[in-house]
Amino acid sequence: MKEKPTPLYVVREPFVLASRSPRRRELLAQLGLDFQVRPSPEEEPSIGARPDEGVRRAALFKARTVAQQEWASWVLAADTIVVLGGHVFGKPSSPQEAESMLRSLSGRSHEVYSAVCLARADRGFCRVETVLSRVDFRDVTEAEITAYVRTGEPMDKAGAYGIQGLGGAFVRAVYGSYTNVVGLPLAETLGMLQKNGIIAPCLHQDSRPES
Repeated sequence: MKEKPTPLYVVREPFVLASRSPRRRELLAQLGLDFQVRPSPEEEPSIGARPDEGVRRAALFKARTVAQQEWASWVLAADTIVVLGGHVFGKPSSPQEAESMLRSLSGRSHEVYSAVCLARADRGFCRVETVLSRVDFRDVTEAEITAYVRTGEPMDKAGAYGIQGLGGAFVRAVYGSYTNVVGLPLAETLGMLQKNGIIAPCLHQDSRPES
């Protein structure tokens, strides 16, 4: 029987991930973290706000909403947007909108903002950090855009592409955090979790798999 890999971190205090995103769940799970998932039932619109303010406000809203339901638990929430020329690209509402977004991104550089919020209601605790990355797209052909949208991958992703999936074929370069572009900046997230004693590096000898 194949041994389960030793986790990089151990969870010292239970926490809840307030997100529907499978990418965020996968990023945390691959580190061996144990957590519950409880998405926020609704999201606060960020219309009219600057991109950094809007993404920060959305993450705060998600974390606080779930924290009120999980009163004595740590709650982690995040929000990610794509910005091109000051215009915010959220998740496309239709295949046609996804194609339009991809045409706009083709051959240009855009920004990806993520805000990560950690909250705990019974302690009156709430902290949020915002991370910015820049992504360069190569020139993408109309045939590639049509084929990609037909896969269905763009439909639940900000900016209509997933860098960790098929959409990575369109990316020429990433400046800043790669995991931020996926949807959860791990360096900042892990820093928040460690600073508040929620996780710690796994150092116990008996937790390692036998050779």
